[in-house]
Amino acid sequence: MNTPKVIEAVIFDWGGTLTRWHDIDFHAESLALAAAVVATPSKDDDRHLHARRLHEAGEAVWGRSRDRQESATIADLFDEAGLQHDPELLNAYYDFWVPHTETDREVRPLWEWLRTEGIKVGVLSNTIWPREWHVGFFERDGVADLIDGDVYTSEIPWTKPSPRAFAAAIEAVGATDPARCVYVGDRLFDDVWGAQNAGMRAIHVPHSAIPPSQVGHTEGRPDAVAHRLADIPDLIKEWR
Repeated sequence: MNTPKVIEAVIFDWGGTLTRWHDIDFHAESLALAAAVVATPSKDDDRHLHARRLHEAGEAVWGRSRDRQESATIADLFDEAGLQHDPELLNAYYDFWVPHTETDREVRPLWEWLRTEGIKVGVLSNTIWPREWHVGFFERDGVADLIDGDVYTSEIPWTKPSPRAFAAAIEAVGATDPARCVYVGDRLFDDVWGAQNAGMRAIHVPHSAIPPSQVGHTEGRPDAVAHRLADIPDLIKEWR
């Protein structure tokens, strides 16, 4: 009789975990986002004014994610700002983010090792972006074929650290027992405390400078720390 594997799946955060952390110019981001506002003949149709309203809306949207684990989309962000937008005009916003989306070079060898070991690979990201953007980045960087299941909170009602968000990711990879799943992320609230509260083990990747407005009410104590993604196989071996 074979002994069941201790680890059934490893699920990863995206930004700051599978990508390198970059400091973001949020004013420049808001200006890029404002390029998608539908122009009007009104004197109030000012891109800098729109950018300020969109930045304030972003703070409100991410505040609801932090405090109530409510998900949102890009469209919700414009609605919060009281602005109409044309999705076809989001190119400037998309292009602003592209330099920050490069997949860490250690991801593919890590995911190949996990798959070789019979461990499922998943992704769970707090995001307002549509699925196709994230999938496109993984396809561009040649790792999409190694993902067993991925969940983006723009398409479910909840965000991390809600246990329901983690449950959706566990289901997406085809796993059944949270205790046999590991979550890897850069945030001690959303990723570590959230995963542990959902019954999972948590590995912290401590490289990101989390904006103060996104720090939650609790910091989890990780089961392990990975200073680089290549450290994860040794951690997994210890648990197996």
